[in-house]
Amino acid sequence: MDRRRSVIMGAAGRDFHNFNCLFRNRPEHELVAFTAAQIPDIEGRVYPPELAGELYPDGVPIVPEEDLEKLIREQAVDEVWFSYSDVSHEHVMHIANRVVAWGAHFGVFSATRTMLESRLPVIAVTAVRTGCGKSQTTRYLSRILRDLGKKVVAVRHPMPYGDLGKQVCQRFATYEDLDHHDCTIEEREEYEPLIDNGFIVYAGIDYEMILRRAEQEAEVILWDGGNNDTPFYRPDLHITLVDPHRPGHETLYHPGEANLLMADVLVVNKVQTAKPPDLAAVLESCRRHNPGAKVIECRSAVSVTEPELIRGKRALVIEDGPTLTHGGMSYGAGWYAAQQAGAAEVVDPVPYAVGSIRAIYEKYPNARRILPAMGYGSKQIKELEATINATPADVVVEGTPIQLSRVLTVNKPIADVSYELEEIEPGGLEAAVREVLKRSA
Repeated sequence: MDRRRSVIMGAAGRDFHNFNCLFRNRPEHELVAFTAAQIPDIEGRVYPPELAGELYPDGVPIVPEEDLEKLIREQAVDEVWFSYSDVSHEHVMHIANRVVAWGAHFGVFSATRTMLESRLPVIAVTAVRTGCGKSQTTRYLSRILRDLGKKVVAVRHPMPYGDLGKQVCQRFATYEDLDHHDCTIEEREEYEPLIDNGFIVYAGIDYEMILRRAEQEAEVILWDGGNNDTPFYRPDLHITLVDPHRPGHETLYHPGEANLLMADVLVVNKVQTAKPPDLAAVLESCRRHNPGAKVIECRSAVSVTEPELIRGKRALVIEDGPTLTHGGMSYGAGWYAAQQAGAAEVVDPVPYAVGSIRAIYEKYPNARRILPAMGYGSKQIKELEATINATPADVVVEGTPIQLSRVLTVNKPIADVSYELEEIEPGGLEAAVREVLKRSA
């Protein structure tokens, strides 16, 4: 049998899942390589043979995306599959045109054909862009389900940035679990808030194995999406977040537009800080593109534990890294908290940025004046720490979902910012949850 030689373009997550669903143990396909983008230092690894299957006794190499043309030409690649998230449609089609010019076919995987089936009800939280408020929505829903007497397990979109052989199926119930798995700052930002609320979190690489293990200790599976990616599990209730601070983006980014179209419920978040014309435009877009979805308006309620640390002081604002990088935002909850608490000044950290943090600003100039909490490895965490310590500020305003003091040692007091979802008209999300549980009974 002639095997079609393929490359999957990814970012250590969706790419592996698509391979597991559609390529593994299928002799008609031969995967030449994965390519890696978005996340620093994830190339140069090998997708291990114990995950790749018997057709790949040496595993599958993971190479930089910059090597794609060389791969196509030198390895006689037949087809290239795009498989990562939160990129503009324009970006995807520029890549597509390069691929077809270099001599290969170009494709995008189906969202629904890579959804695994669960025997339990699945509630999925996704978004049209990174930074819309998925995590706070997941926390909100988990509390609703707990109050309804349901045992919930959250399954998080993959973030396997370390040793792939050790990240096949991970379970997090305590901070000790986070330490045991050498979690990055990005992983802790997603897992810690759920652990703080008393919930178990699963993540990893093999989402079939993860699902079956999660089913053993749950009554409801809560899919906590990453970026603006589509769910790995077929949802009984699909909730998609939309951001009125980025009007129009709901139809301009891949695969967020698919989430917009597939959603049962569209949550328009952060309405209290959005410009009225932008909010109106996003609400109209939701109704026009998915008229069958229920639209729920929410606010992201921002609070600071010690506002007196900020008032009248020079503040260094730190925000969630992905929101500022491929999410394209220039501010977040930390910036709003600094303004609300009366900071005298928001200090620009760019002149004091160290190593890879400086490179982040060169690649993402939209992030200037705010410090993205980048920590994909021990070296980058040290560079983040050095940047904070070198910046001449009186206080750090931490707009990330975790307490960075657990992983960083800094020479300034830290004012922790929290943000929680609040429905403008309470009860809409609970009603949607009750309906899906009723159908699944």
